Amino acid sequence: MVQPLRARVGHRGRRAAHRALPRQPDEGCGVVSRVWQVVRHGAPSDALELGDRSIPEPGPGELVVRTRAVALNFPDVLLCRGEYQVRPELPFPPGIEACGEVVAVGSDAPESAAFAIGDRVVGSRIGTLAEHAVLDAAVTFPAPDALSDAEASGLIIAYQTAYVALHRRAQLQPGETVLVHAAAGGVGTAAVQLAKAAGARVIGVVSSPAKAEVARACGADEVVDRTSEDVIGRVKELAGRGVDVVFDPVGGDAFDQSTKVIAFEGRIVVVGFAGGRMQEVKPNHALVKNYSVLGLHWALYNQFRPDLVREAHEELTRLAAEGLFRPVIGEQVGFADAPEALDRLAAGATVGRSVVLVD
Repeated sequence: MVQPLRARVGHRGRRAAHRALPRQPDEGCGVVSRVWQVVRHGAPSDALELGDRSIPEPGPGELVVRTRAVALNFPDVLLCRGEYQVRPELPFPPGIEACGEVVAVGSDAPESAAFAIGDRVVGSRIGTLAEHAVLDAAVTFPAPDALSDAEASGLIIAYQTAYVALHRRAQLQPGETVLVHAAAGGVGTAAVQLAKAAGARVIGVVSSPAKAEVARACGADEVVDRTSEDVIGRVKELAGRGVDVVFDPVGGDAFDQSTKVIAFEGRIVVVGFAGGRMQEVKPNHALVKNYSVLGLHWALYNQFRPDLVREAHEELTRLAAEGLFRPVIGEQVGFADAPEALDRLAAGATVGRSVVLVD
């Protein structure tokens, strides 16, 4: 049973509670392990409370890890709001990916996931915003040696999403032109880097001059600032006949713009709706222009094609080792400051990945 530290604590109160918890080794029963919980639906700073619990026990096919770094994602914001496609029963810890050290291994782990105590791993499962988290062994992977804890913590969601979107769904070919919306965000920077590594020409769309610099630093050949430029006109000017692939984590207006600049036999991959409006797909327009609209719900690959998830991780590990990409860490915060970091993510005020470092 998770016990709240206080009925409600503000920012200063969270810091005080964070400092007051005793620090104990992992061994033994009833050892305190801190955890953030969604106790009511709303903005992250209103929805989350800090509590403590005993270190979880792994079930069959599970691992328990001492988290080192937790990458924050927009789905964490949706989990706090109660708007995610999965709605856990309150209270529950958010967080969907992390880098950590294995401290316990359950029975019946698959041979492909033979981990030992002390192994550094990365994995994804709701509940990682905690000092100790449970992961599924079958979809947990060795953390790449080339990446730090903070960098590796964001490898699963953003980079797997970008990799599967570009290579599996869109069948990206060298020399093609890729349009990336929100190109300075966590998943956007991943898409820019992986598209460049695949030999594509990349046009990034961003929302400020500062974010334009981030997209360029990731390798974008051209960048369009949607706050000061006509996206459709500028992309048509840059792409000529149109873009071959669109990577769209935004939806709404961004999707509508994409349909105006897509090339013959182009592919629009929809990976999210961070813009807040869910667009309508017009089949007649897709028919007339001869383009495809492809959905990507990455988590379904864990269910239906875990082999492809493992292949993607192996390829990402190779690319990282060869220096072909490095995750962009825009912000690193301490464990006590996770809710405020999620608020900034929700407001679109971040670039790259926001990462919670766990003491």
